[in-house]
This record gives sequence, C-alpha cells and structure tokens, in this order.
Amino acid sequence: MGGAGAARRPAAEAGGLDAAALVAFLRHLGLERNLSPNTVAAYRRDLEQFGEFCRRLRADPLRASPDTVRRFLAWLTTRGFARSSVARKAASLRSFYRFLARISERRDNPAALVVTPKRGRPLPSVLKRGQVEALLDLPPGDEPAGLRDRAILELLYGAGIRVEELCSLDVDGVDFRDRRVRVLGKGSKERVVPLGEPALDALRRYLAKARPAMSAPGAPPAALFYNLRGKRIGQRDVRAMVTRYAREIAPASRISPHTLRHTFATHLLEGGADLRSVQELLGHVDIGTTQIYTHVSRERLRRIYELAHPRA
Repeated sequence: MGGAGAARRPAAEAGGLDAAALVAFLRHLGLERNLSPNTVAAYRRDLEQFGEFCRRLRADPLRASPDTVRRFLAWLTTRGFARSSVARKAASLRSFYRFLARISERRDNPAALVVTPKRGRPLPSVLKRGQVEALLDLPPGDEPAGLRDRAILELLYGAGIRVEELCSLDVDGVDFRDRRVRVLGKGSKERVVPLGEPALDALRRYLAKARPAMSAPGAPPAALFYNLRGKRIGQRDVRAMVTRYAREIAPASRISPHTLRHTFATHLLEGGADLRSVQELLGHVDIGTTQIYTHVSRERLRRIYELAHPRA
C-alpha cells in the first residue's frame, strides 16, 4: 500500500475506508502494540463507522480534514452516543492517522487537535445500610457454602477489598489477635486492613465448620476460600455468588463485589472518616481516585435532605 496509490483515488469515488490502510493499521495494533482481539475489533468498528460517514459526504477518509473529524464527532453526539463512546472513537481516529503519518501515507494528523468531550465519570452505585444488612443475612448458616458466602460478603463489605484480593487471600493472612487482614493489592503492594467483629466471627465459623468440608484432595492448603470443586475460589465464582444473593434484595440493580467496596468507602466517609484514611484502606495510590466517594456521600446527603426537610 503506497501513499501515491491512495492519492490517485478521487475523494468523490471513496466508498468508505481504504481496505489496505485499515488492514495494515489493525495488523499494527495486534502485532506491534500487542492489543487484544477485542480491542482491535473495537478499533475496526470505529474506523468503519467513520468510513461510512465519509462515504455519505463523498469524502476520502484518508484525506480527511480536521473539520471532517469534528463533523463526525458532532454527528455521533446528535445520534445519542455517550460521551465516553465519542471520546473513544476520537482516540481511534487519532491512532489511525498517527499510524498513517508514520508510514508516510499523509503528513498530518487531522484528529490531533480536535477537542473531544470529556469522559463523564459516573458515580459508583452504593447500597443503603439496610440493604447491606439484608444481603449479609441471606447466606444459610447451616451448610458449608452458606458459611463461606457469609464470610466472603462480610469481608467484601467490612474490609472493602477487591474481589481479586479476596480470592488470593491465604489462611495466615487473617490475624484474629490483632483483628486485621493482610492484603496483596495492585502492583503487588501489601496493605493491612482492620476487621470488625462481624467479619471475624463469620471467618471463625467458616474456618471451624465449613472450610474442612469444602477442601478436596489436592486442594491448595494455604487458600482461605475454596469453591465447590475444592479449588481456590476464583473471581467468577465470587461475582456469581454476589449476583445471586443481590437479586433477592434488589432485583433491578446490578450489584457486584465492587459495589460492596464502593459501599464500604462511602459509609466510612458518611461516618466521619477522613479521606486520607479511606485512601489507605482502599489501597489507592492517588487520592483523586478516592475523592469520587465524597461526591457519592454528598449526593446521598442531598437526597436525604430533600426527602426529610420541610423546606427542601
């Protein structure tokens, strides 16, 4: 594929994005940038959509101007695409034209200076205190799986740990004397999180009455939690378990293990905890990541005020 060949193709005859350019770019994404097949497929869809937009304008996508890119992004907005989707498609175009400049297909990047909408950061969903209590009471206490599930839910809410952190916990990571759990977080950074008595009590009952029964021959002896096959519990197991119980308290809501982490942080702030302490408990490197929970807390307080105050 050469620049001269593409230049000879009249813009008025452009029938969408040049196939050779697209194939070369997608190969670059997969082989040189080592992106996943799903990510490469998303780039393909974005660029093919832009190519179809240019076809309607009778414009050559390879010779697109900044104004063409702006018109495309504006058209997406009028069609109701979310800001995050528009921003992603703009990023796809920037990468594509940067690649074309690298292989001398064109000299500039028409998408480089186009202003894109800032990605909206949705507030995380948070459970009410009553919902948390109802959720924690659901696992049956007369069978091993129920005792395990109760201990997991208590840990997710009581310590605010990530699901991958919970799955990697070992038995010796729980310190009953000092009432804390040792967690290996992102970047292999270790942190210690205090545990309340409800979580400790649920763990004691699980270790005494359930874990030995759930262990199978060849089971990893150090693992804190086992699945029904006697293996170390996996993230998919935990997510499915949380979803199953959550349907009983909020059928229309999407509740995940991370919802309990969001709830942990929000309830701490509503109870008077300072932001730095919550950041340390969550294992956030940047306090800006933790600040989202202050917005959640303010929104909840606003709703409470509007519902409860006669002058609201």
